[in-house]
Amino acid sequence: MSRIITVGLDGSRESLAAANWAARESLLRDLPCRLVHAWELQSYDYPTAYAPPTGPDLQRHWAERVPREAEEDLRRRYPGLRVSADQVDGQPVPVLLAAADDAELLVIGSRGLSGIGGFLVGSVALSVVAHATNPVVLVRAEEPDASGPRPAEPPYGKVVLGLDLRRPADALIEFAFDAAARRASALRVIQGWTPPAHYGLDTGFGYTSGAVTLGLGGELAAQEAGGLTDALRPWREKFPGVEVTEKSVIGGAAHHLVEAAAAAGLLVIGRRNRDSAIGTHLGPVAHAVMHHAAAPVAVVPHD
Repeated sequence: MSRIITVGLDGSRESLAAANWAARESLLRDLPCRLVHAWELQSYDYPTAYAPPTGPDLQRHWAERVPREAEEDLRRRYPGLRVSADQVDGQPVPVLLAAADDAELLVIGSRGLSGIGGFLVGSVALSVVAHATNPVVLVRAEEPDASGPRPAEPPYGKVVLGLDLRRPADALIEFAFDAAARRASALRVIQGWTPPAHYGLDTGFGYTSGAVTLGLGGELAAQEAGGLTDALRPWREKFPGVEVTEKSVIGGAAHHLVEAAAAAGLLVIGRRNRDSAIGTHLGPVAHAVMHHAAAPVAVVPHD
């Protein structure tokens, strides 16, 4: 793995927003930024920054133009950025997975759902997120216009981490703490937990009856909250400058994460590594967050 931030570029507003996010992240980490344009990545059924022409020769010229012009734009907008661009022949998923294998972070665009406030995560993005061996960040499109002089960058928002104490992966927690430390931002950690069925959990919708919050249910909630504090203690010590808040919630954490992401700069979730090449390898929380969170979403694979 190289110490580089890589962007999957297809000419859409979403991918250009991803490139801008990656450029800022590259400067934050003092790493070079690489733009990768897969020849077959674009489907052209959505608005692009450059209208694709017809004919194989013109298509090839357009495919080469997209990363070149994006690179020039980033150099203008982010002085001092070390940036390069490559146009790679091949199917988008294998091209991007290979790029992810060779990068510290892969950044790709994700289409917004107008009026719903969520992501439309296509098959390419889902496949890449589900099978990449390194972290992948999904970024929604910025509001136009991104072509003018670069405005003053807003301060970094807080980082939100979705954590499952059944699998408190070090790679996931460290990614979130490191991101918060680099941004000088607060970190909010949210974990969801499920009490035994006889405590009154409605497993179908994630809501609970009053029995959960009383008596032994209250004791279980205190134990879970204490477990979260214990799991984060060594990371607080490693990153003493990061202000951390904790929230332990009963049932699925997805809607709590989406709600927290509305005012966040980055939402971090995990994905378990699996040996099978079949399936998306993504759980319901990851799917919900990827489709509805307003903030960029970092998906960190872990054992």
